[in-house]
Amino acid sequence: MHTKQNTLTFMQRIKDSALEIKSVKSLCGCAMLTALHVVISSVRIVISNLLEISFSYLAVGVCAMMYGPLLTGLAGVIADLLNYIVRPSGPFFPGFTINAFVSAFIYGCFLYKKEVTLPRTILCRLTVVIVINLILTPIWLNILYGNALFAMPRIIKNIVMFPIDTALLYITLKTASRISIHKNK
Repeated sequence: MHTKQNTLTFMQRIKDSALEIKSVKSLCGCAMLTALHVVISSVRIVISNLLEISFSYLAVGVCAMMYGPLLTGLAGVIADLLNYIVRPSGPFFPGFTINAFVSAFIYGCFLYKKEVTLPRTILCRLTVVIVINLILTPIWLNILYGNALFAMPRIIKNIVMFPIDTALLYITLKTASRISIHKNK
């Protein structure tokens, strides 16, 4: 089963993900994971006004594994907007909504219809950290606050959290894939 899933081309997985949008079952599952994302996002460890730790990526990872990059990307946008309504932390800025879509899309590209492996999980998380946490977020913070000095604390936080985040994501994905396999039997 996993061999066939791993041989699907990137474009075929994108097309399959687009079909998930038409499935009521997928929309309901995605909506529940989006709600879980919003709930988990409300529990944050605040380091400073511009630096915090959250574990909402776990819900995004499971959603991406199950429903693909497109539906999960849309769910990321909805979750970002709901998070801002429920618990705003600063002014609304569309760059962070772009982050939500892009990070969810990245998770979907790495995880949808693929076997959960530690190397894949590491590469997936590393890509999100580099693209979102170390490139896009500092750009948005610089646009918002006009200061490029956010990089060093952000780099340190990401180095410290990377192994923890990766381990938690791997365990969560493995557990979710086992549950999904048993449910489908």
